[in-house]
Amino acid sequence: MYSKDGEDYFIVDAHVALWDGRPENQRNVHGKQFIDCFYDYHRNLSPEHAQWSYEEYLYQGGERLMKDLFEDGYVDHAIFQPAYLFEFYHRGFGQTDEASALAAAHPDRLTYNHYWDPRNGERGLAQLREDAERFGLKGVKLYTAEWYGDSRGWKLDDPWSYRYLEAAQELGIRNIHIHKGPTIRPLDRDAFDVADIDKAATDFTELNFVVEHCGLPRLEDFCWIATQEPNVHAGLAVAMPFIHTRPRYFAQIMGELLYWVGEDRIQFSSDYALWTPRWLVESFVDFRIPEDMTEYAAITTEQKKKILGLNAAKMYDIPVPAELRLPDADETETGPRGADDLVPA
Repeated sequence: MYSKDGEDYFIVDAHVALWDGRPENQRNVHGKQFIDCFYDYHRNLSPEHAQWSYEEYLYQGGERLMKDLFEDGYVDHAIFQPAYLFEFYHRGFGQTDEASALAAAHPDRLTYNHYWDPRNGERGLAQLREDAERFGLKGVKLYTAEWYGDSRGWKLDDPWSYRYLEAAQELGIRNIHIHKGPTIRPLDRDAFDVADIDKAATDFTELNFVVEHCGLPRLEDFCWIATQEPNVHAGLAVAMPFIHTRPRYFAQIMGELLYWVGEDRIQFSSDYALWTPRWLVESFVDFRIPEDMTEYAAITTEQKKKILGLNAAKMYDIPVPAELRLPDADETETGPRGADDLVPA
């Protein structure tokens, strides 16, 4: 929990990972390209005091994750969102065994989400059923730009993808986190396009689609889809660190999301270990929309509390102390909102 100026904030970091980008795990040059691209994001968007060396960035391990999130980072609960990337790494990039074991040891603090790839066909469907039972899955993280043999991506509305979404619905895996946004070397930008969210969200209304990175740089496309699909949510991974290097860009992102999507469908994420949560939480609580950006409403303390933790806690049934809970906003379910509460000119 984070406290400042008499206000308490329940923190859920909705997108964290344990990865292994060390040379001995890199299958080919693309493994090095991928972790190097991550490190460039980390180095260029973090304040100096929060920057790591390249060597410590390659692998953190569970002990360091627990310290960075729960001792230093104010986090009350965190959710693993693994990326597999077997074409680039011998044992995969996201360390699923280590992460799931850590979550099993700390169920009050960690939730483990798994992954699937619809290109695995029937074999993958059988594996999904085993994984759902083994991990007690409530959610998954999908990566549509992942390479698989000659394939360099897939779409959420592909026929085989629908088979997996149908299985998820049947198995009670309600929360579908999907990377839609920034490309990462060597993956292809268009494989992260947000367009396929629209059809899947319409056809699977019992599922929540959390669009990680809120579609950046396709924020406008994402907002126009999310505003008409009440089961589409915005994940702030990668968007958050712009609060430091490009605060006006971050204000634009938040202003657009609050206007189109609303305060009940936005989730905070540090994207650990890309960044650490401590400075992001502190910066977000202090953040104000610049006074000259009069097209956007001011961000309220209640909105920050929902974004920093209460929205994700509600989605994952994470217990929240009674004194920290808030009711949902009285907003339209679809369409733009909040236009009557603009920052005074």
